[in-house]
Amino acid sequence: MRFKEFLKTKNSNYKKIDNFLMFRIYQKYKYAFKLKPIIHIVGTNGKGSTGRFLAQLLENLSYNVGHYSSPHILSFNERFYSNGCNVEDKNLEIAHDNLESILQDDLHKLSYFEYATFLAVILFRECDFVIFEAGLGGEYDATSVFDKKLSIFTKIGFDHTQILGEKLEFIGRTKLKTMAKTALILKEQDEQILNLAHKISILKGSNLMISWDLDDKNLDIFNNYCKKFQIPSFLMQNLNLSLNAFEILLTKDKLKFALSNLKALNLRGRCEKINKNLFIDVGHNVLAARAIVEKFSGQKLVLIYNSYLDKDIFQILNTLKPIIDIIKIYEYPSEDRKLANSDICIIAKELNIKCEKFKFLDMDKKNLVFGSFALVGNFIKEWCDKK
Repeated sequence: MRFKEFLKTKNSNYKKIDNFLMFRIYQKYKYAFKLKPIIHIVGTNGKGSTGRFLAQLLENLSYNVGHYSSPHILSFNERFYSNGCNVEDKNLEIAHDNLESILQDDLHKLSYFEYATFLAVILFRECDFVIFEAGLGGEYDATSVFDKKLSIFTKIGFDHTQILGEKLEFIGRTKLKTMAKTALILKEQDEQILNLAHKISILKGSNLMISWDLDDKNLDIFNNYCKKFQIPSFLMQNLNLSLNAFEILLTKDKLKFALSNLKALNLRGRCEKINKNLFIDVGHNVLAARAIVEKFSGQKLVLIYNSYLDKDIFQILNTLKPIIDIIKIYEYPSEDRKLANSDICIIAKELNIKCEKFKFLDMDKKNLVFGSFALVGNFIKEWCDKK
């Protein structure tokens, strides 16, 4: 597979980014791409689940939907979802050949994420609705160069501060500046973010809507769905946001049918219950830690954890402390970014939390695997198949 060989030449982690390369290349070859205006999802947490809930809702009305998300847990194919499943290798190969014929030598200038984004453009150009999840940023993100039908802003908070800045205002601004003429923002935000969103909407002449609660007609269906699939509150927020987006894109009349026929979220690693005593979650920041504490409030869990050095490990563990029985540091291969193995031990000691190296999975205790997509992916490969 040539697309797999090409990926081997790219590093998914990079410190220096040309913020304008994607824009230049897209403008140069725009004539060759036929992509409908996208539904653009931007935020710190909740982008993946919001996008997938929306995709599944639209599919319930027999629309052809493409959902581009990142990063992936087990396979590169997970980034490209269409018609109820991840795109197969053969379709990625066709898309690669098509992209190469368009970009020619410029193909090799693309970063890993830019290349994946262009693949999504090729794969989804026949779709009725196209949902693109932004990467870690906003205004300079590869997904931001395309025409937008709707901007959706999920929860915005602190993450990737070494790139986006140390202040919430800086992080919020770079994300909110992607705002389309029609936009929707999650109401459960810091007041500073909502105020900034309002100011940017005025400057851009955007119709900005704050997420709203469902009417009584659909609220019972929503509550029954959440109860049936044991949806934690943070996923309930994301589902509600996707239902608001659905109503903006289509009509309220069609919402009841789409919601009534909604199946379980088919995106892995979002507080996913593997069995009664094993949960996995790709949360890797303080916002995600707060959501997890709310989910498991009053319980004590074995935290199977690791982190990259650039994360706010102290605040993450301090947030999780009320539900931690013991931290077990899960070590896995990480060539590009150094893991914080010894640092976690030191921080755990400061916080008076028991900590040791992970050696085996004790299924007599409740376990939470929490961390990066890479951590969760490695754990699933090594342990979940065994169980």
